[in-house]
Amino acid sequence: MLGRLSWAAIPFNEPLPLISAAVVGLVVLAVMVTVVVKGWLPYLWREWLTSVDHKRIGVMYFTLGLVMLLRGFSDAIMMRTQQAIAVGTAHGYLPPDHYDQIFSAHGAIMIFFVAMPFVIGLMNFVVPLQLGVRDVAFPVLNSVAFWLTASGALLINLSLVIGNFARTGWMGYPPLSELAFSPDVGVDYYLWSLQISGIGTLLGGINIVTTILKLRAPGMTYFRMPVFCWTALASSLLIVAAFPILTATFLMLLLDRYLGFHFFTSDAGGSQMMYVNLFWAWGHPEVYILILPAFGVFSEVFATFSGKSLFGYRSMVLATLAICILSFMVWLHHFFTMGAGADVNAFFGIMSTVIAVPTGVKVFNWLFTMFRGRVVYRTAMLFAVGFVVTFVIGGMTGVLLAVPPVDFVLHNSVFLVAHFHNVIIGGVVFGALAGYNYWFPKVFGFTLDERFGKASFWCWLVGFYLAFTPLYVLGLKGMTRRLEHISNPGWQPLLLVAEAGAVVIMCGILCQIAQLYVSIRTREQHLDLTGDPWNGRTLEWATTSPPPPYNFAVLPQVETLDAFWDMKQRGTARPAPAPAYEAIEVPRNSPVGIVIAFFASIAGFTLIWHIWWLAIIALLGAAITLFVFGWLDDREREISAAEMAETERARSGRRQFA
Repeated sequence: MLGRLSWAAIPFNEPLPLISAAVVGLVVLAVMVTVVVKGWLPYLWREWLTSVDHKRIGVMYFTLGLVMLLRGFSDAIMMRTQQAIAVGTAHGYLPPDHYDQIFSAHGAIMIFFVAMPFVIGLMNFVVPLQLGVRDVAFPVLNSVAFWLTASGALLINLSLVIGNFARTGWMGYPPLSELAFSPDVGVDYYLWSLQISGIGTLLGGINIVTTILKLRAPGMTYFRMPVFCWTALASSLLIVAAFPILTATFLMLLLDRYLGFHFFTSDAGGSQMMYVNLFWAWGHPEVYILILPAFGVFSEVFATFSGKSLFGYRSMVLATLAICILSFMVWLHHFFTMGAGADVNAFFGIMSTVIAVPTGVKVFNWLFTMFRGRVVYRTAMLFAVGFVVTFVIGGMTGVLLAVPPVDFVLHNSVFLVAHFHNVIIGGVVFGALAGYNYWFPKVFGFTLDERFGKASFWCWLVGFYLAFTPLYVLGLKGMTRRLEHISNPGWQPLLLVAEAGAVVIMCGILCQIAQLYVSIRTREQHLDLTGDPWNGRTLEWATTSPPPPYNFAVLPQVETLDAFWDMKQRGTARPAPAPAYEAIEVPRNSPVGIVIAFFASIAGFTLIWHIWWLAIIALLGAAITLFVFGWLDDREREISAAEMAETERARSGRRQFA
C-alpha cells in the first residue's frame, strides 16, 4: 500500500535532522498561523499564489532563493565546522553518513534552488519592463514553471526528515548512484527533485526567449535592448539547449535504478563515463546560465552609478553571444583525468582558455565605464566593484585549471573547490545581491537601508576571502575534496581560518535580514515617489514604483539605446497631460500552477517511495488540470480606457517628477 515507506524512514536515532526539521516545522507553522489569524490568506491566494503577473512571480522566485540560501548555507557552515574540528584523533560531531548527505544537499540546493531562482527571478521581473511590454509571452506557463521549481525544493527538504538524501555528491556520479551502491531512497530524492525543478526551469527559459524575440516596445530593435536583456536571452537559450540534456541523463539513471537498464553500469555495455560527459555537457553551460544574467546586472549597475552609457555596448553583446556558443565546447575540462588522450585534452584546454577572452572584454568595458564617470558607491555598486576584483581572481585560477597537466595535479583538491566558489559567490551571488539592492525600490516602492546593505557587502567580501583563500593553499598542499575527517594536523590552522570566514559570511546574511527588517520598518522615510531613484537609463525606471499590473499604460516609443535616459534628455519622460488610453487585456490569475505543483510534489514523493497507485493518481491529476485549463476560454480580463485613466491619475498623484 505504501511501497517502501514505513516508520523506519524517520531517523529517530539521529538528533540533528530531527532538531532541524522541528525548527523548520515550527517556523512554517508559525507563519501559517500568523497568515490565518491576520486574515491574510485570501489576499495571498488572490494576489500572490495564483498570480500570473511576471513581477510577482519574479519576487516569488527570488524569495524562494533567499529561503533556500539559509538552508544551503546551514549545510555549508556545518561542513566547514566539521572539517575544522575533525582533525587527527578527533572525529567531529557529524557521522560520515550524515556528512555525505549534507555535502550532496549543499551543492544541489545552492545550484538548483538558490542560484537558479535568483537569476530567473531577476529575469522575470526586469526583462518585460526593460523591453517596454506588459507581460511575458506565456503568463500561465510562467506560473507553472515557478511552482514546479518550488515543488523540487519541497522534495529536497522532505529528505531531511523522511528517508535520506544522496551520498554521491551533487553530481550523482555512477556507479555510486546506481542501485547496487545506493539502494535507499537518497539518490531517488536527488533525481526526482531535480527532474521536476528542471522541467520548470526549461519552461521558464522558453518563456523568456519567446518574450525577448517576439515582444518588444515599438522601435526597440535588438541593438537597442539593454545588456541585461541580451544576457537574459543568452542564458535562456542555454537553458533551452542544455536542460534537455540533464533531463535525459537523469531519466537514463532512473531507468537504471527502477527498471534494471544498463546505461551507466559497467556490465551489459553501459559506461559510467557517458554519464559524466552528459552531465557536464549540461553542467558547464549551466555555469554561464547563472553568470550571464549576473553580468547583465553589473552592466546596468556600472552604467547607472557611473552616470555614463555602458562602454563598448556592441562588444558586450558580441562577447555575450560568444560565451553562449563557446560554453558548449569546454565541458571536458571537468574531467581531463578521464584519459581521453592528449589531442582531446589539448582541444578542450585551448577552448577553455579562449572562452576567457570575451569575459575579459566585459571586465575592461566595465572598468572603462567607471573611468571618468561620476561614480556613486551605493550598495549595488559596491557589490559590482567587489565582483570585478573577486571574479578576476576566479577567472585566473580557472585559466590555470584549463591547462591539462596542472589540472591533473589539482583536479581532486580543494583548490578546485575554491575556484568554483570564487566564480559562483563572487559572480552569481554578488550579482544577485547587487540586483536585489538595485531593483528593490522598483519592486516595492521604497529603497533599502544603505547602512546594513554596505555592512552586508563587507561581510560577504571579507568572509569570502577568509573562507576560500585558505583552500587554494590547502589544495596546493595536497588536501583533497570531500573529506569528512582530516588526517593531517598541519592543515588545521588554515581550516580554522576558513571556518572564521564562513562565520563572517553568516554575519553578512544576518545583515541582509536586518536590512530588510529595518527598511520595512522605516519605509515611509525611503519611499520612491519618482519611479527613478537612481537616475536610471533603461525603461523599467519610466514607470511608477511599484509598477501597475499592466506595466505601461501607453507602450513607450524607443528611438535609441538607453531609451529612458534619452527621454529624460529630450524632456519626454513625464507622461503627457492627457494621453489617449486604449482598453487592454491582461491575463486573469490562475491556480493551475499551484495545482500542478501539488500533484507534481505528490507524484515525486510517491515515485521515490514506490507508491505506484498514488503516483498514477497524481500524474492523472496533473494531466487533467492541464486538459481543463487548455479548454478554458475566459483567460483574460479587460481594463477599460476609463479604468486605466483613473488608475494612472491616482498613481501620478503620488508620483513626484524631478
